[in-house]
Amino acid sequence: MAVEKEWITAGDVRALFPGRDENAHKGDFGHALLIAGSRGMMGAALLATGAALRSGCGLVTVHVPAGERMAVHIAHPSAIVSLDSSDSCFSVLPEPASRYSAVGAGPGLGQSEETAAALGSLLERGGRMVIDADALNIIAFHPHYLKMIPHDSVLTPHIGELRRLLGAAISASFIKGFRIHGDAVWRSEEERTDMVRALAAAAGSVITVKGFHTMVCFPSGRLRYNPTGNPGMAKGGSGDVLTGFLTGLMARGFTSEDAACAGVYLHGLAGDSAAETAGQESMNASDILHCLHI
Repeated sequence: MAVEKEWITAGDVRALFPGRDENAHKGDFGHALLIAGSRGMMGAALLATGAALRSGCGLVTVHVPAGERMAVHIAHPSAIVSLDSSDSCFSVLPEPASRYSAVGAGPGLGQSEETAAALGSLLERGGRMVIDADALNIIAFHPHYLKMIPHDSVLTPHIGELRRLLGAAISASFIKGFRIHGDAVWRSEEERTDMVRALAAAAGSVITVKGFHTMVCFPSGRLRYNPTGNPGMAKGGSGDVLTGFLTGLMARGFTSEDAACAGVYLHGLAGDSAAETAGQESMNASDILHCLHI
């Protein structure tokens, strides 16, 4: 007998936003840091930054290659820009770490050796993180990084990234009781779900498997599913918007579970609004960002 899915509801999300005290100031709502972008891939950084600015957090800093800084200054004057010493990629950690409430890493980073080494240092430094895109791919190609993922983080793989990540986790015995079957990491949706549960537990973090009815897996093994969103969101950049938004929610103090559930729900809702305006075929990630609000 099939188990009924537990859906994220509008009421769940509304309860997380009780309103702001009239005496509130920006320091009350956290400081998000995004580490994103590389030469030729600044669009991902801009989408993530724009979404973080819509999350309600107090301050957003984006760490980008020094040679690419003007794109952020022009597109998002509300964001603070932290400059990497490299003109083309992420190579050094922004300081001081104590300034930031949560860190999002991955959109448009690339996978150069310099960036892979810098990501390892970032993971080792710890702190609550949202890990996406190239950051996930770097971890998959450097399986010893799996043990360095900070607890209470959120990992946001699409199906291809999930396949690489789970393959690495099984091969490195980070999760046990599974084996890879030739070219197939999993043989059924049920087996894939069991693997995701094992990975979430081992990493002590939430995993959101992006796609139709995005699945949010808690470290406890609890699963929640998102009812919002549409196939028009299957476009490049959509995940970058989600990463920035989740990072902002984490920065303002949400638990990783609440941030993931509220983030995917509101992101999907923005996608539904974008589809109404531009249509599923023509809509793109910029339309999702434009429609994203709390």
